Amino acid sequence: MKILLTGVTGYIGKRLLPVLLEKGHHVVCCVRDAKRFHYHNYSPENITVIEVDFLDPPTLQTIPEDIEIAYYLIHSMSAGTGNFENLEEECAENFKNRIDNTRARQVVYLSGIINEQELSRHLSSRKNVEEILGSGKVPLTTLRAGIIVGSGSASFEIIRDLVEKLPVMITPKWLRTKCQPIGIRNVIQFLDGVKDYPPSFGNAYDIGGPDILSYKEMLLRFAKIRGLKRYIWVVPVMTPKISSYWLYFVTSTSYALAKNLVNSMKVEVICKPNNLAADLGITLLDYDSSIRLAFDKIEQNQVLSSWKDAMTSDILQKGISQYVEVPSKGCFKDNRQCRVNNSQRTLEKIWSIGGQNGWYYGNILWEIRGIIDQIFGGVGMRRGRKSQTKIFTGDALDFWRVLLADKKEKRLLLYAEMKLPGEAWLEFTIDENNVLYQTATFRPLGVLGRLYWYAVLPLHGIIFKGMIKDYVLRIFISD
Repeated sequence: MKILLTGVTGYIGKRLLPVLLEKGHHVVCCVRDAKRFHYHNYSPENITVIEVDFLDPPTLQTIPEDIEIAYYLIHSMSAGTGNFENLEEECAENFKNRIDNTRARQVVYLSGIINEQELSRHLSSRKNVEEILGSGKVPLTTLRAGIIVGSGSASFEIIRDLVEKLPVMITPKWLRTKCQPIGIRNVIQFLDGVKDYPPSFGNAYDIGGPDILSYKEMLLRFAKIRGLKRYIWVVPVMTPKISSYWLYFVTSTSYALAKNLVNSMKVEVICKPNNLAADLGITLLDYDSSIRLAFDKIEQNQVLSSWKDAMTSDILQKGISQYVEVPSKGCFKDNRQCRVNNSQRTLEKIWSIGGQNGWYYGNILWEIRGIIDQIFGGVGMRRGRKSQTKIFTGDALDFWRVLLADKKEKRLLLYAEMKLPGEAWLEFTIDENNVLYQTATFRPLGVLGRLYWYAVLPLHGIIFKGMIKDYVLRIFISD
């Protein structure tokens, strides 16, 4: 079967793709930037990669006409522009218009549970997208999920941050809101199960696990599983804005996403009963089992996807390829170099940089810079890294974005997504003579950018000199 998969670089898409390929389907993957997508990990005869921008209708012509099933997994809730509803509406319209001119016999859409008249902006937008897709010629199957629990999911990571960082919590009243969480494993089973399943054509189904819990209960049960004692008091005085800042500063989320999450969390998301799980032979996981499975994946370093990879500035919107060529004119540079005895071992350490592994020198200075960035609305150091040993193009790495990670070329290139009066790159390369080059490049924006560079120059001297000395001489060269 020929299947179109949108959102393939997103949290759900990355999980669904290998399932479809394992079943022998040919998957046409829609990506905005092919450099972000690691399709070389899959068998080339069963996968086609096309570059599509759903806000640019002419690019949709690359979608082949002979597709049979199309998955629509595009969401824009974390957009910092504030108009994610308009973006989602435009994308849905363009998608529908193109799919109507193919031979597709089904569209599958993952939406949110809708069971109140007064919906949050997020859920209202999902409902609007559902109506747009449903107005097309191709039958629509909609799966509506609430809180998705799995390694790397937004809900899981936010709950994890709160529980592991705060032994005592003074929380907003929306923690009493009821919801029906579902494990990521079940979500993928539903998405795969309704594929080419005629009874689902033209229908919408709420999908959730067997437990109905308040957010407070979810936090406490998470803490119990982790062997942590936590105390939570709910107070009515926190406004939505204060609640958003509370999530923003305590957890890994951006402020834009925190604000949209708070508005959604005030609305109960409980499933309307249906028989879809039984019809498809799906055994629903309870909340505790989903948490334990998530930690199994984390401990085995097998997290396939993370919501943090999409938490960014505009770089992924414009395309990574626009940033790979590091500029030389009008830039300040900090160049360091050192000969290494074991280039392979050096690469392994470079590929492990950041996140829980730290930056090998001046970690406290990196943390302070992250806090300053967060105060000014940036991502800070909260994103960490998805895997402790692997890096791929497009991954988030603390407040950096991976532009290029090529072990064959022995090159790692990072782009700063912190708040800066300019643009910054950090590059590691090893040449054929086993010389490691560490280059920090800053392209200032106006006078403010130049003042910034000179203001932090002493700190750069400490950090970058320390990295090339300790991180290379002490850690890398010793066998």
